[in-house]
Amino acid sequence: MDPLLKLLQEDALTKPELLAKALGTTPKDVRDRLRRLERDGTILGYRAILDDERTGEERVKAVIEVKMTPEREGGFDRVARRIAEFDEVHAVYLMSGRYDLLLFVEGKTLREVAFFVAERLATLEGVTSTSTHFILRAYKQHGVAIRPRGPAERLPVSP
Repeated sequence: MDPLLKLLQEDALTKPELLAKALGTTPKDVRDRLRRLERDGTILGYRAILDDERTGEERVKAVIEVKMTPEREGGFDRVARRIAEFDEVHAVYLMSGRYDLLLFVEGKTLREVAFFVAERLATLEGVTSTSTHFILRAYKQHGVAIRPRGPAERLPVSP
């Protein structure tokens, strides 16, 4: 992998001057390379990783397994791209194993996510079944550990 991309994955806010120093080049060269990587689609965007419990915004997140019937000419691509267009869907992956697609979705309420699955996702042509798993708590996301607030919580232990 390009060393510049590796550094950006660790901290996308690193200033071009620091990146240039680490890479043994000039800040201008780093800025030019960044613009080129953004234009050619290698860098798709930049995003902050947030601790949902600290933002105060209540969101319901779910992981959905989707089984599909592949299309004769396009396999899973057309339906997967259609699913990716829904605002509720934050990620879509083609998988090996028991199901075909893995989706990460978000909604304001459990009911909103359930409605999305029942009325919009499951009714798509080619979708044969879904299995929804609600995310209860995140401990690590995008390679970043989420630290608990206050003193460490202890899980109750019973005999």
